[in-house]
Amino acid sequence: MPSNSGTINKDLRAERDKCTFNNEEFTLWWVGGETKLKEKRFREDFFLNDPELQEKVPLHFLSHKELYEESVRKATVAFRKVRKLQEMGQDGVDNYSALLGGLLGTGILKQGNPLTVHYVMFLPAILGHGTPEQQAEWFGRAWNCEIIGTYAQTELGHGTFLRGLETTATYDEQTKEFVLHCPTLTAYKWWPGGLAHTANYCVVMAQLFSKGKSHGIQPFIVQLRDEETHMPLKGITIGEIGNKLGMNGVNNGFLGFDQVRIPRKNMLMKNAKLLEDGTFVKPPSQALTYGTMMFVRVVICRDMAAYLSKAVTIAVRYSAVRRQSHINPDQPEVQVIDHLTQQYKLFPAIAKSIIFKLTSDNLWEMYNQVTSELDKGDLERLPELHAIACCLKAITTADAATGVEVCRLACGGHGYMTCSNFYGTYGMVTAACTYEGENTVLLLQTARYLMKAWQQALRGQELVPTVQYLARFLSSKSRRMEWDDSIGGIIRALQTVAAGKLRLAAEHIEQRQKRGATLEEATNQTSIELARTADAHCRAFLVQSGYEMIEKGCETASPEVAKVLRTIYHLYAYDEALKALGDLLRFTTISESDINRLQAKLEGTLSELRPNAVGIVDSFDIPDDVLGSPLGAYDGNVYERLYEEAKKSPLNQEPVNQSFHLYLKPFMKSSL
Repeated sequence: MPSNSGTINKDLRAERDKCTFNNEEFTLWWVGGETKLKEKRFREDFFLNDPELQEKVPLHFLSHKELYEESVRKATVAFRKVRKLQEMGQDGVDNYSALLGGLLGTGILKQGNPLTVHYVMFLPAILGHGTPEQQAEWFGRAWNCEIIGTYAQTELGHGTFLRGLETTATYDEQTKEFVLHCPTLTAYKWWPGGLAHTANYCVVMAQLFSKGKSHGIQPFIVQLRDEETHMPLKGITIGEIGNKLGMNGVNNGFLGFDQVRIPRKNMLMKNAKLLEDGTFVKPPSQALTYGTMMFVRVVICRDMAAYLSKAVTIAVRYSAVRRQSHINPDQPEVQVIDHLTQQYKLFPAIAKSIIFKLTSDNLWEMYNQVTSELDKGDLERLPELHAIACCLKAITTADAATGVEVCRLACGGHGYMTCSNFYGTYGMVTAACTYEGENTVLLLQTARYLMKAWQQALRGQELVPTVQYLARFLSSKSRRMEWDDSIGGIIRALQTVAAGKLRLAAEHIEQRQKRGATLEEATNQTSIELARTADAHCRAFLVQSGYEMIEKGCETASPEVAKVLRTIYHLYAYDEALKALGDLLRFTTISESDINRLQAKLEGTLSELRPNAVGIVDSFDIPDDVLGSPLGAYDGNVYERLYEEAKKSPLNQEPVNQSFHLYLKPFMKSSL
């Protein structure tokens, strides 16, 4: 989306002139059609041009306290505007998704939104865990923001290992109440967004005890603060955890309970139930307790595509403007993007942005389908959804964090500046590697599912779609697949790698058990292999899913756009294959000449994409205010914009800083 600054940098203009496809057609495909694009652009204009939502002073010059207060102010303005849109008849969920996502949302609130967890976790938790009666009591008030909620699961001493959570909810049969308590400092809830000073209610995950027995982790709604004064209620210890690498507007907090009593109706009982006499009724599946986390993991995958698309848009545009070094000594300095090494830094990031978004769309459809099946009591596909959501969250967050950092490095020294917005974007992305399940733990959860699938495959049982390749692997007469560098061949090869690693991991667990280890000990001793197996399974899924989604898009695209989409996908597939060379050598017949040919194919896709790189990132249709970077503005006037940003520093508001008179001058005049 063009900026309003007028003159376009000549190099950037030349890049756009040589683009081989229609930008608007690509954007329509990317956004999801004409109606979606129209809504998107109206929404961006509606929010970004509001003076109340524009940045008066860059956030990095504010104090920690000022930054939080400004984030709350902007969040309330933004959601009031959502209500205004509802009054105008535009009450779609897309308005909320945009404000809470990695594009428009972070353009308005660059250090995160203190109301995100309210919308993304508190409300879904009420829907996912609450009975119809509980939803009637809580959801409407929460949706209208009459109360603000958060979701408290992680503790100071425990995170992804949910069974280790220490906060207790003990049922008192006499009063029909639960008593919430943190028996140790490590039991204090730690990290929930909005918890510190924003929320007044909370869904708390705690160990349920009744009749002297533990019944595992269950969700409870707890009031934290008085609805009028906002003062913490009796027995509640609450505050903020402090400054972080990023997301400092989110207001992450700590929470301790000292014998806090809540009524029995405050246990969310859609799944598990506790009767008045203290009898516990188990849920159909324990996994239902963690439904909110699965929803959030689906959302995270989509956000990673958004953040990476921002970073690569900035880096590609900057690389087209910046000139550095010679390729031919007798020629002028070339655009940085002409260096093949620069293309290899940036173009795979373009591909990942697209593949991650398409796969997250695929996962979203799967999530909605499984959720509708759950509502009918059908739990068959829940484990498959959980397994693929776990590993996709792990891989997309890890790859996005790496990708943002590569984009920063690709912008040289200017990429190191806070105003470039790589710092802020990296802070948002790298946080996702840990929250909602630490990545290694999530890979091991996927591996646990794969081990069960392996046993099913050995028994000849029918397999669900995401692991059907195991049956083909077992039916093969050879342990090493015949290498084939077609797209179908690469997909099969990566699936063979995943299956081969799974076979070896299963054999090694069995061998360790025979040597006297328990199953748990043997699994731990094989955990490096298991994590790598889940990684390989996920990457094979991404390559396969990406292919299917790209081909689906090409069915209705023009030949020019279809060609670009396929080239982007080919780059992604070749890059994933080359990064898995060690595994391909183990499990396929790939040879040195095959590797050389694959490398040549990758380099060929880089050359094909080179004329269209700027056109592709332009087609992501990200406004300058959302990019938030002088390096990536649509007009390409990098140096003028950097200078304007530098002048905003508080240290540039006076010609002589007082430290000169207080410290430097006396020091310089003194005899050392």
